[in-house]
Amino acid sequence: MNPDIAATALTAAREAAAAAAEVIRHYWRRGVEVELKSDATPVTVADREAEQAIRTVLQAALPQAAIYGEEFGLAGERGGLLWLVDPLDGTKSFVRRTPFFSTQIALMDGDELVLGVSSAPIYGETMWASAGGGAWFEGERVRVAGVAGMAQASISIGNVKTLTADARWEALGALIRDSNRIRGYGDFCHYHLLARGSLDLVIESDVNILDIAALAVIVREAGGVFTDLDGAPPTLDTTSVLAGAPAIHAQALQRLRRRAAG
Repeated sequence: MNPDIAATALTAAREAAAAAAEVIRHYWRRGVEVELKSDATPVTVADREAEQAIRTVLQAALPQAAIYGEEFGLAGERGGLLWLVDPLDGTKSFVRRTPFFSTQIALMDGDELVLGVSSAPIYGETMWASAGGGAWFEGERVRVAGVAGMAQASISIGNVKTLTADARWEALGALIRDSNRIRGYGDFCHYHLLARGSLDLVIESDVNILDIAALAVIVREAGGVFTDLDGAPPTLDTTSVLAGAPAIHAQALQRLRRRAAG
């Protein structure tokens, strides 16, 4: 990507996340009505207005880029620059007054994820990254930990319902037994912890690309590895995650693959 466009895009993504944060804080204080979408997932006025605020900023900054958002779908044509937007990832937490939700904004250039901003306005964290520019947490560059052995590794899992019926479920149990610590931070939180070296492996099985695109860029630019459970890089069709410090990711992937094949 042209460096000038990349700089413009990162500035716009951060400004869009800040605009969404204002909307989210407003409705967090006053409360919202909850509706159900056709897939039975919840949605609120905060989700919709936050996405509208994001789209306004992104369209003004990069009118040539398409936008695919959780609430309003695709505007523009895929194939070039494509924004991926989840204005309020974690609506279930939002409506239950739990601060584990975030705004996720990523940019794809063709098939490559090149930029990500992850903003958790109530939790109080923002991370961002761009291809070749490193990962940043509140203005400080961050990196994954250098843990090399599973016995020293901290693991976090989330959204593992489908994995319970998978052949790899027993392998996950073995990983947990062999690890140093197991938690279930979930959502944006465990990826932020991973990127800044406070966690070593994240496993999820029920996600979509809008949930994890920005986080994939952040983890990668922090020196980590971010794939699906089969070891493939994230795409628009990705539904699972294996993300970690390089050595821990490699060991976990080998064990999960062996169990899936067996």
